[in-house]
Amino acid sequence: MGAMSSILLLLALSALVTHPLVRRFGRRIFVGLSLLVAGVFLALLLIAQPVFAGGAIVETIGWVPQLDLSVTLRLDAVSALFALLVTGAGALVLLYCASYFEDGEQGLARFAAVFMGFATSMLGLVLADDIYLLFIFWEGTTVFSFLLIGHVTRLRTANSAALQALMVTTLGGLAMLVGFVLLAQQAGTSLLSEIVADPPQGPVATTAVYLLLAGALSKSAIFPFHFWLPGAMAAPTPVSAYLHAAAMVKAGIYLIARIGPGFSDVPGYRETLVILGAITMLNGGIRALKQFDIKLIVAHGTVSQLGLLVMVFGIGDPRTSYAGFALLFAHAVAKAPLFLAVGIIDHSTGTRDLRKLCGLGRRLPILTAITVVAAASMAGVPPFIGFVAKESAFAELLSIGAAEPLAMFAFGVAAVGSVLTVAYMGRFLWGAFADKAGTRECTIVHRPAGELFIAPAIFALLSLAGGLLAPLIDPLLLAMVPHTAADAPEHLALWHGFTTPLAVSAAVLLLGGVLAALLSRTRAVIPALPERFSASHAYWVMTHWLDTLALRLTSLTQRGSLPFYLAVILVVLVGALGGTLLVTGEWPAEIELMSSPVQLPIAVIMSVAAIFSLRARTRFQSVVLVGVTGYGMAAIFAMHGAPDLALTQALVETVTLIAFVLVIRRLPQRMGAAASRRVRWARVAIGVSVGLVLGAVAVVALGSRIDDPISLQIPELAAAGGHGYNAVNVMLVDIRGWDTMGELSVILAAATGVASLVFLRTRADLRPKLTRRAARSEVRAHLMHVADPDHPAQRVSWLLAGRHLDPAHRSILLEVVVRLLFHGLIILSIYLLLTGHNTPGGGFAGGLVAGLALVARYLAGGRYELGATVPLDAGRILGTGLALAVSMAILPMFFGQSALASAWIDVDLGPFGVLPLVTSTLFDIGVYLVVFGLILDVLRSLGAEIDEHEEAETAAFEEEVSR
Repeated sequence: MGAMSSILLLLALSALVTHPLVRRFGRRIFVGLSLLVAGVFLALLLIAQPVFAGGAIVETIGWVPQLDLSVTLRLDAVSALFALLVTGAGALVLLYCASYFEDGEQGLARFAAVFMGFATSMLGLVLADDIYLLFIFWEGTTVFSFLLIGHVTRLRTANSAALQALMVTTLGGLAMLVGFVLLAQQAGTSLLSEIVADPPQGPVATTAVYLLLAGALSKSAIFPFHFWLPGAMAAPTPVSAYLHAAAMVKAGIYLIARIGPGFSDVPGYRETLVILGAITMLNGGIRALKQFDIKLIVAHGTVSQLGLLVMVFGIGDPRTSYAGFALLFAHAVAKAPLFLAVGIIDHSTGTRDLRKLCGLGRRLPILTAITVVAAASMAGVPPFIGFVAKESAFAELLSIGAAEPLAMFAFGVAAVGSVLTVAYMGRFLWGAFADKAGTRECTIVHRPAGELFIAPAIFALLSLAGGLLAPLIDPLLLAMVPHTAADAPEHLALWHGFTTPLAVSAAVLLLGGVLAALLSRTRAVIPALPERFSASHAYWVMTHWLDTLALRLTSLTQRGSLPFYLAVILVVLVGALGGTLLVTGEWPAEIELMSSPVQLPIAVIMSVAAIFSLRARTRFQSVVLVGVTGYGMAAIFAMHGAPDLALTQALVETVTLIAFVLVIRRLPQRMGAAASRRVRWARVAIGVSVGLVLGAVAVVALGSRIDDPISLQIPELAAAGGHGYNAVNVMLVDIRGWDTMGELSVILAAATGVASLVFLRTRADLRPKLTRRAARSEVRAHLMHVADPDHPAQRVSWLLAGRHLDPAHRSILLEVVVRLLFHGLIILSIYLLLTGHNTPGGGFAGGLVAGLALVARYLAGGRYELGATVPLDAGRILGTGLALAVSMAILPMFFGQSALASAWIDVDLGPFGVLPLVTSTLFDIGVYLVVFGLILDVLRSLGAEIDEHEEAETAAFEEEVSR
């Protein structure tokens, strides 16, 4: 494992342990997390030394070799810059969090864990070279940002803003994924560096590039997707400083900077980015001047600066890209302290309204100095890095604009937008710190701790150092852009002499200052288009239409009738498959009706049971008859030499039958009113059609094979690759283990869904647990006071919780049988688990057997017996099983193997033979735990919880009667 993958693994593990640590030690953990991320920053800085000389470091871990998929990480000059920004800014913001939050604050542990998860995803995004891996990290940042923006769950505005950001960025991300797939197909590789080095041509590639731009523009809040970022200011200040200044919104800029060298010549590429960037910059600047919330001023200013970055990178020239990287660094180190300063002001005064703020410049001088430095850098005031970077952008745009009208247009917009930047930064400083006539001096509710100033002060110092030491930064930025002597950018420096860009910068500062003074003194409001013409309003209108359409469609199709739902599904099935069969017309030359005479009686029994289930008058009869068809399938599997399938089918059918019985006990015993004759005939037609179509599909599918099936090679693959001779089990835990993990996730979701429908408050088992020691003590005490041992109410219990049963519901025979069989069934389940790799069985079958043993205890002793038998929470068992399976799937990758690869050793036990130990057995244990946890959860929800509801209803009824 290389350095980059080790760093990502370290951050991922830290995200996993952060939640319990913060719950235990409180906000102090933020300091440790800050030191950890700072250590990662230093490690990356050391690793990147050869990178800034023009090289690249690549790490590759095999993932799916057959599909040419790998976990490929690449560190070059561009990714190094972004990685250092992500980790450096992350370390400072985490340090800020240690003083910003209070111990015991609701959701603090969740916030810290999600923040670390976001930092991990963001770092993985900029290091990933495989486009599919990049997409995974990309969507990781989307999900984590959703959780961070909606951190304060009690605020509707935060929840709404989080959902808006999620929908917009996810939609763009899905478009980007389609573009990635198209590009990979056209280029013959999924490595972004190779795609850009040798870009594919043609209409498909052009479409793919625009799909990538859709993802990038939505992520970086560029028009028409710009509206989500100001709304995301409902998030806590550290989130705004990190995600919306230094990290997340830069992801789209990163992607544009990456693909620009290869695809800037795509028709319309430059025009699209420059025009959308120009609209974003001007719109953001104007809207920033209209705000009274100082955080929204900074937010709309961020949107404006992102527009400038897209415009500069959109020119697609190495010279403007060079200036773009300088602007990106300048924006990150200047905008983050502005957000942090807003947080301190809000924390100290309880308001962010500039109409209510007054006199903070005198009362918080340190904060004022820090904020002035950051705002001056944003406005482009020398000697800060903002001035150096903006002058570089002006110079390069003017240089290119002599021959390129688009660059001259971008220069004009950048100049006007920069005037707006100076104006809204001036208005921000005036609104936050100035003494205002007619405004009462605001009260400082909480005096800010000195530690709060450390992070913003470091950012501000970087803004100053970046300007003064610009020549030292210049070689690093030059390494990021491939260039020749003809298109080499002008070196970064604080002073180039009296030049046109310097004159433009001076004019920008003068005009912006005048505009700021006018708006501040007169308190004028810049006119703007009505809100109904904004992109935000368009978003809400579209979502309203979508909600309305969903409601109407739901009212049309979701009538609360399960037969209707099934009828719709089955009619579509018949139409789709039946139509395909009629169109193709491919029928086998000969049809073999049966391969064994024994199949005929089994088919007859199954058919008779199915027919009689339609005539059943009670629900229990119908459930049992339907179960007969399932056991019939198990018999057919056994006849065809598939004992694993037969065993699993029989066990699943048994568990399903029990689940049905648990459900129908709360329903009327007899079926409802009979349907009309027309409905019955319609159901007959649908049933017959489904049977005929599926039968035809089976016949056609079996008769259409022209080559040997792959199943002939599975036994050999199972023995060679999985060291097992039970091909079915090896397939589940090795050959197609990804499918099994997906099925485990579905099981987990199903268990959660069932529990959510039954439990009123929480799915956690809060009932008092009857331990074995307490049960034995209870029995001993009972024996000492038994007057009549033969009386049913006073006899000794064979089960732990038998004494809690109503004597009228107890069965001594059932208790004895369950007591004798339970441990044997558990041992049998473990045997099936451990031997399933070479003989019929496995984790699924073993978990079902263990679950049936648990069912027996419940049926014999009720809910108290269930709690005494397994005092563990079902959700934790499910989660542990899934975590174990996922861990065993991923673990081989850290040893240079593909995911789910098996390793084994054979232990010689002498006269007892050889004991094979295979790593996939641990995966199977995870399957065992998930299946067992599912059955436990079903028994607790459909069994114990319903029992408790019934007892409560009975007690309430008896109390009502007694009154």
